[in-house]
Amino acid sequence: MRRRILLLGGLVLAVLAGGATAGGAYAYFWDRGQADVIAAGVRVAGLDVGRLHAADARTRVEQRVAEPLRRPLRLAAGDWSLTVQRSTLLRVDVDAMVGAALAQSRKGPLRQRLLRELRGRELAVSVPLRATVDETALDGVVARVARELAASPRPARVVPSATRLRIVPSHDGRAVERAALRARLHAALLDPAATSLDVPSRTVQPALTTAGLARRFPSYLLVDREHFRLRLFRHLKLARTFRVAVGRAGLETPAGLYRIDDRQIDPSWHVPLSSWAGGLAGKVIPPGPADPIKARWLGFYDGAGIHGTDELSSIGTAASHGCIRMAIPDVIALYPQVPLGTPIYVG
Repeated sequence: MRRRILLLGGLVLAVLAGGATAGGAYAYFWDRGQADVIAAGVRVAGLDVGRLHAADARTRVEQRVAEPLRRPLRLAAGDWSLTVQRSTLLRVDVDAMVGAALAQSRKGPLRQRLLRELRGRELAVSVPLRATVDETALDGVVARVARELAASPRPARVVPSATRLRIVPSHDGRAVERAALRARLHAALLDPAATSLDVPSRTVQPALTTAGLARRFPSYLLVDREHFRLRLFRHLKLARTFRVAVGRAGLETPAGLYRIDDRQIDPSWHVPLSSWAGGLAGKVIPPGPADPIKARWLGFYDGAGIHGTDELSSIGTAASHGCIRMAIPDVIALYPQVPLGTPIYVG
C-alpha cells in the first residue's frame, strides 16, 4: 500500500510539473490502464459498480437490474388476474447505463482523477435507470384490463304477475380507474421489486337500487282476472285486496301492464262506439241513475278503467264490458291511493 501511494504521489508530482518526464509517461499509461474501469463510488440504478471493468459491470447490471425487470408482473382484482410479460412493455438499456458510468469515471483532467485515486475518495455518482416503456403497448394492457373487469350495473326492477310482485334486486357495476392503473403499472414496470399490482377500480351504482325501488313505486295495482281480485301494493308491500268484476267473454279486460292515465270523481260515462252499446254508442251520460260508472274513475287503457258499480251481484264475476268494477265504498277508498302514473298489471 505504501509503495502504491509513493508511486501515485510521484505520478501526481510529475503531472503537476507539466513536463514530458518519465512520471508523465507513467501517468499516461496508468490512465490507459483505467480506460474501461469504473471509478469507485459509481452506482448504476442503485447498484454499486465501482472498480469494475466495463464487461464485469455489464454482467452485474444485467443480472441485478435488467433481469428482475423482465420478470412477469401479475395484475389482480379479486378472483381475476392477468400476467403481464414485462419484456413486451419495457426495454432496459444496460450498455447505455454502463457507458454513462464510464464517462462519469473519466470526467475531468487526469491530475484530478489521480488525486482522487491517491486520496482514496469515491466519485459519488449515480447513473439512473435507463429503461423505455412502450407507451402504446402499455395503453393496450390498460384497455384490456378495463374491458375484462368492466361490469355494468343492473338496476332493480319489479316483475308483476296476477297475484304477486317479484323484486329483481340491483347489482353494482365496476369500472377500472384507467388513469390510476396506467400510472401504477408504469411505476411497477420500472420497479425490480414489484411482482404484483392491485388494479384500482370503483363501484358503479345502478340508476335504481333495491332500496330505492319501493320509493319509485308508492302504489302498484295487480288485477287477477281468474279469481276476481284487485290487489293494492303500497311501496311494494300488499296493503289491501278487493273483490272485483272483470270483462265478460268477448269483452275481456285487456291483459298487460299499463299505467293509470285518467282520474275522475263522479265521472260521466263516455259510451264507446261499440256494437254492444246499441243506441247509446258515442253518447255522454252524465252522473246520475243512468250512469253505470259510479263514484270514481281510474282509466288505464283505451276506454278501460276501474270504477264503482251499484250492481253488487256482478262483483266476483266476469260481467263487465271490459272495465274493472268495484263496490262503491271500495273504489272510494282506493281512489286517493292511486295517483296518475300508477302501474297496473292485468293478468
